[in-house]
Amino acid sequence: MTDTSGSVPSERPRTILSNISGVSWEHPADRAALQAVRAVPGFNEAVRKIVGFFGERGIRLIFQANAVRVGPAQFPRLHQLMTEVTTTMDWPEQPPLFVSQTPFVNAGAVGVDHPFIVLNSGAISLLNDDELRVLLGHELGHVVSGHTLYRTVTILILELGFRNLPFLAGIVLLPIQLALLEWYRKSELSSDRAGLLASQDPTASLRVFMKLAGGGPIDQMNLEAFMVQAKEYEAEGGPIDAIYKILNTLGMTHPFHTLRAAELQRWIEGGTYERILKGEYTHRGTEEKDRPLTSDLGEAARHYAQEAKETVSQVTDAAKRAAAAFTDAMKGKDKR
Repeated sequence: MTDTSGSVPSERPRTILSNISGVSWEHPADRAALQAVRAVPGFNEAVRKIVGFFGERGIRLIFQANAVRVGPAQFPRLHQLMTEVTTTMDWPEQPPLFVSQTPFVNAGAVGVDHPFIVLNSGAISLLNDDELRVLLGHELGHVVSGHTLYRTVTILILELGFRNLPFLAGIVLLPIQLALLEWYRKSELSSDRAGLLASQDPTASLRVFMKLAGGGPIDQMNLEAFMVQAKEYEAEGGPIDAIYKILNTLGMTHPFHTLRAAELQRWIEGGTYERILKGEYTHRGTEEKDRPLTSDLGEAARHYAQEAKETVSQVTDAAKRAAAAFTDAMKGKDKR
């Protein structure tokens, strides 16, 4: 992997992914977590009440009131990048794009029937064109995958708080919030892949995570060192570390940037990215609908089983070491 500063955006041609379906890049845990959140008692009622209370217009006002609409006359370069991303992903309708004056680097795809994207101004300052293409492709991935409704509900619950949503009285909301956050994090892993497919620039895609984690300046950071750090974070630590990793993410909307980088790198190395560029992917329409759900559930089950197996293995090893240490200590005490 070659680390470049990315100061000069690339203008190389990208493969048009004609009629590509979101299931082509969706992470197996994304679909599993979505099924889980839908099964939480009261979830459907909460979604219905939140959307019914605010409505499509109300949601638009909340997110767009303090933002600038991107177009040929405003942020024209961003408008061009959004057009490129929409074309590469062969999405029929370019989502409206807005820029909000916010120094925190982030973006979001929200809405109900007519999704739109809000990009924080901090992202424009930090990322170059190649990296912005990755970020815009990531958000378009949420739109294509149909994530925006539940993401909007999650953001409203987190931003407004339960006290400001009195119409949800009587619904046990904590399980819904935790389940939504778990799905929200897994949906990020899916859209990280969409960002790569839209940009078709693996180095820029991984560099985005490094910049999100460390900010800048870019000439003081090294992508190869960051990827080593990402793998070390995944591999190191005992059972207590594994538990802390779980607890540290419970209230978060995004996985750690190091883990996202490592997960995306694994997907690239697994060959799926290259196969999609060659045309081996699920298409929207009949092909997407006919795709067996059992294959998705099987992949998701294997993913979560592996995560659980690794955590249980670490805890079991620690318990064995503790038992051995206790036995040794008692033997020493008996000798005295």
